[in-house]
Amino acid sequence: MRRLLILLFLLLAIAAVPAYFKRADISRSVMERGALSAMLATPLQDLGPGLHVALCGAGGPLPDRLRSGPCVAVIAGERIFIFDAGTNGARNLGLLRYPLGNIEAVFLTHFHSDHIDGLGEIATLRWVQGNHSFPLPVYAPPGVSDIVGGFNKAYERDAVYRNTHHGDDVAPLSGAGMVPRAFPTPLDGDAARVYAKDGVSVEAFRVDHSPVAPAVGYRISYAGRKVVISGDTAKSYNLEQMAASADLLVHEALSPELVGVVNRAATITNNQSIAKITSDILDYHASPLEAAETARDAGVKHLLFYHIVPALPLPGLDAAWLDGVDVIFPSYTLGQDGTIISLPANSGEVIVVSKGLARLPF
Repeated sequence: MRRLLILLFLLLAIAAVPAYFKRADISRSVMERGALSAMLATPLQDLGPGLHVALCGAGGPLPDRLRSGPCVAVIAGERIFIFDAGTNGARNLGLLRYPLGNIEAVFLTHFHSDHIDGLGEIATLRWVQGNHSFPLPVYAPPGVSDIVGGFNKAYERDAVYRNTHHGDDVAPLSGAGMVPRAFPTPLDGDAARVYAKDGVSVEAFRVDHSPVAPAVGYRISYAGRKVVISGDTAKSYNLEQMAASADLLVHEALSPELVGVVNRAATITNNQSIAKITSDILDYHASPLEAAETARDAGVKHLLFYHIVPALPLPGLDAAWLDGVDVIFPSYTLGQDGTIISLPANSGEVIVVSKGLARLPF
């Protein structure tokens, strides 16, 4: 048996030699087939009728191998609606093979940098991939005009370059950039419809991210299904009311215990800035247990955690971050970039299609 294994190993090694020297040709051939497959892919159609949620960014402002800046894609039919535009959001949508040209609009929960820093890339790729002749609408409370105006100014030269290079058939200047769609921040107890078209309804409601204001969450309805996105918030009774009986609650969360570990390390090493920040952020985010309580009390079907703080780079930290959640609300998913949850039309099903990009078969 030992001799047979040695012989088999030698034969495999001999066979691998020519493959090694032909690796460039082999990789070109694989890339050609892969490019064709990607062009023919229809991932939005494959999701089927209904309302679907994909995390194009499941993390917060800290670096994390599995979680980029906060970004939630909601798919209704073949239209994509983006809620917050954190770092890498557009690229993660590309890895999911979602056509960025199908982005209908962006909705911002608030203006913290980690929620807006990917706006320019999303707007640019949506423009040129969809041959759009009208800028990307960006919905948000008052202040969005300043945000959009700044990004448009920063990308002004880039738009001219792309139009000059690719022409009006691909990059008409009339479609470059973004256009603001401001709406008043609703009062507690109220939800304001900010978008309604072709059966898709998006409502905004106030959340508590004080001292950050305005700050809102969103409720999206389509095909008999309902998704609620918290945005950044402390535990909020208003959010609980707005999420009542939702099919899916996409809720941010911060672990005070694990942030406390970082705080103690910063204090011991006399890193005063990090010590102050990790102390301050505790009072305007919900903990995983509080998010679970909101899901339970609102009577939602499923809870999807996103804006995961802090990063969870070590085996076992997921369990530490989630400690106690099962007891309060067992129907949950800990989000990663590429987590996809499907809500088939006019049913009660909640289907976890993918737990993350790292687990997809491509």
